[in-house]
Amino acid sequence: MFKDTRNKSLALLSLIVLQAICAGVFAYDMLHDLVLAPASVLSMHMVVEISAAVLLLISILIEVGMLRALLARSRSAERGLAVAQGHLSSLIDSYFDEWNLTPSEREVATFTIKGCDIAEIAGLRGSAEGTVKAHLNGIYRKAGVNGRSALVSLVIEDLMSQPLVGGN
Repeated sequence: MFKDTRNKSLALLSLIVLQAICAGVFAYDMLHDLVLAPASVLSMHMVVEISAAVLLLISILIEVGMLRALLARSRSAERGLAVAQGHLSSLIDSYFDEWNLTPSEREVATFTIKGCDIAEIAGLRGSAEGTVKAHLNGIYRKAGVNGRSALVSLVIEDLMSQPLVGGN
């Protein structure tokens, strides 16, 4: 998400710079025309150039405002995500505390909630699959659930039942 925002910001900034260059060319051309032929100030050619330059300047101002809003929204989303991640971590830790999980069980439970299967967890922990299965059985018993999906559902249901982020 944030990479996409960065790309959009760079694209919008590039467009603003190009439009500013075009506005400068129009301004230079208008000044050049005024110096060479001051009597032609109200000619159709000058009216078109002045209109184009004014519209270009207005669009630059609008795009600068859009860029500022995009960057502000991105910063706000990043802050919200950090808060949500902190709340999620706290919620999961509170479950682990409530269930009295050992450090090894906490690690296995975390990998399980993240969606890792038994073989992946064993590989990540450098332990045997049988050890991971034993930890999972202990976790399920302590949590009062009968399997992986019930464990994940328990956490997800709690997340959905209350807001992660306060009304900021």
